Amino acid sequence: MMDHVRDLASVRDATERLLTAVTKLDNAAVAEPSRLPGWSRGHVLAHLSRNADALVNVLEGRPMYASASTRDADIERDAPRPLETQLTDLRESAARFDGTGAAPADWSRTVALRNGVTDSAARVPFRRWIEVDLHHVDLGIGYELEDLPEEFVAREIDFLAERFAGHKDVPSTALGCGDGRSWTTGGGAGGGPVEVEGPAAELLGWLCGRRDGSALTVRGGRLPALPPL
Repeated sequence: MMDHVRDLASVRDATERLLTAVTKLDNAAVAEPSRLPGWSRGHVLAHLSRNADALVNVLEGRPMYASASTRDADIERDAPRPLETQLTDLRESAARFDGTGAAPADWSRTVALRNGVTDSAARVPFRRWIEVDLHHVDLGIGYELEDLPEEFVAREIDFLAERFAGHKDVPSTALGCGDGRSWTTGGGAGGGPVEVEGPAAELLGWLCGRRDGSALTVRGGRLPALPPL
């Protein structure tokens, strides 16, 4: 069962880690490429701010974004801003999300996200935690998948394994990280079962598209090609 109060606290912790790291940058570093193709670090920071506001919309029953084109345009508009403006926006948008999360609400209700996706309101704080911590890694400023909290790594692997379960393009796949923890995913395509094993950070990196899986051990076939998130 999701504990939204605990996850909101984890979002605050992740946000503070991010802000502390970003404060050490300068305007030139913000304009440099991130690890996400076509995006500068400014794009990543702008996306994080606008995502916080988008999740406020979700929790308050409004569309997450006015449209896909509006979402993209807002990120492009905000990406070139200087560091101090980015930091202010990150802090203020994070505070708006935290305030909305602290308000009395029915956390068992179903909410609408993008592209027809729905979820429990109680999972929205974890979704925000994913955004903050993975995009911190995407900035390429010294925070790596190996630095992520252990709880986060295990839960994000759970989340992604569930997301790809039964996917028509992914064969039955067993995941393991050598310490007794295991997951299953795929199963909608022919072939398998494929066994994929490696450190938890490497499994997560492959599942979320941040690493190519070359550090993983694969048995029973080739490493499955995963659909984009």
